[in-house]
Amino acid sequence: MKNILVTGGAGFIGSNFVIHMLGKYDGYNIVVFDKLTYAGNRDNLLEVSDDPRYHFVRGDIADEAAVDAAVQQYQIDTIVNFAAETHVDRSIMDPDAFIKTSVYGTYVLLEATKKFGLERFHQISTDEVYGHIPAGYSSREGDSLVPRSPYAASKASADMLVNSYFITYDLPVTITRGSNNIGPYQYPEKVIPLFATNAMDGEQLPVYGDGRQMREYQYVLDHCQAIDLVLHKGVVGEAYNIGTGVEMENMTMVEILLKALGKPMSLIRHVEDRPGHDRRYSLNIDKIKALGWEPQHTAEEAIIKTAKWYQENEWWWRKIKSGEFKAYYQAQYGARLAEEDQ
Repeated sequence: MKNILVTGGAGFIGSNFVIHMLGKYDGYNIVVFDKLTYAGNRDNLLEVSDDPRYHFVRGDIADEAAVDAAVQQYQIDTIVNFAAETHVDRSIMDPDAFIKTSVYGTYVLLEATKKFGLERFHQISTDEVYGHIPAGYSSREGDSLVPRSPYAASKASADMLVNSYFITYDLPVTITRGSNNIGPYQYPEKVIPLFATNAMDGEQLPVYGDGRQMREYQYVLDHCQAIDLVLHKGVVGEAYNIGTGVEMENMTMVEILLKALGKPMSLIRHVEDRPGHDRRYSLNIDKIKALGWEPQHTAEEAIIKTAKWYQENEWWWRKIKSGEFKAYYQAQYGARLAEEDQ
């Protein structure tokens, strides 16, 4: 492994992974391949922009010619696929892009891996492929995939496609399924940056339903370290859950966040829940721990650290929330907040 194509590398987790890998390994070259849709942002990569081992290619993973050209030009031997439309709410509003990117785009990347005989294809997946998990149980990698949103279904489809290429073509693949990531450079449609930036502006925090949904909040750099470990020590053909092993109610998360920012609990507003909202995710992480990985942050530490980052980096998020985001926010929350005001 020397020349790594990181698709979706200008997004949230992808950019953190690029920064991590360039900081840790002197001998690796990283090529970011990103379409730069609304959540792709080259500002996320400013701290490595002058590194001669970093290269950027603007392209769509569903474009076979563009993918093949990048693989050949940079002599790629490994693909790590972060490229995906990722927000559940947007997948409910408009599923089309999710299917094109996560399903067809993954197929194009797998074909490139096969065509050029690459050393490894690694798929970034999500705990949402398992669907709602009842109390008292945590998802294991061999469990059935029961996605309940177009986003989760697109990711589950990609996982099964990746596995089929391992079985059918003996392609060297691995998969990681992460829990809710939080940290720097996360687009403010997601709950932590949305609530943090709303709170800083004294705006309401629209909490879906009763806010008692259970999630595992993990710090993004912990996730990146686990992906790094799977790339180097993971068994080909296997999937690995990456989380904290400890879930938290969303209301607890909100209270921690507001306290960290010194903002009042009166900003909390319960609004109509979204369709098909899973009540609980929980990952069994014994398999990744057996490789020698442990999360370095508790959920509370991750929430506080993330909230503080947004507090200290208005330059990054302020211009985002003044653009395309406004139309999305109105479409997603306008009626919900108006209804609660009546």
